[in-house]
Amino acid sequence: MLTHVVLMKFGDPADAAKAGELLEGLVGTVEGIASMTLGLDVVHSEVSYDLCMITTHDHPDDLRSYQNHPAHLEVAGWLRPRLAGRVSVDFETTGAE
Repeated sequence: MLTHVVLMKFGDPADAAKAGELLEGLVGTVEGIASMTLGLDVVHSEVSYDLCMITTHDHPDDLRSYQNHPAHLEVAGWLRPRLAGRVSVDFETTGAE
């Protein structure tokens, strides 16, 4: 199992909610997403990012397929000009954690 974590900071933090809706719409549309969890920041500290997305994928190829899927690319096209920053980490799990 591969876990994909992305933190996003928006030029306008109000865009985070719309981004979450668009990303959530990929579930069931894009094969290869085993699960998705989205969270909006509620603390708003100076080091906070606005949106956290965590997806799981059965295989690294499923993540690559998700990232290259036309529906994901469309959402990414909406996101990119609105992002002030983005970081990600991908790690493998055995599912027993």
